[in-house]
Amino acid sequence: MAEIVNLNRFRKQAARAEAKAAADANAAKFGRTKAQKKLEETEAAKARAALDAHRREDGPEDKA
Repeated sequence: MAEIVNLNRFRKQAARAEAKAAADANAAKFGRTKAQKKLEETEAAKARAALDAHRREDGPEDKA
């Protein structure tokens, strides 16, 4: 005789496996480590500071 199976359990297992695969794909596509985020933040701050250092101050006669 065949073994009785719970179809809801198999549906839920398939849904979980699909969700896990989607999560893994998103993590590979968008995920960054804390160190990578910190490095990018530091580089952006350094670039902003370099740009501000080269900014020219406009005097009152230059504003027209």
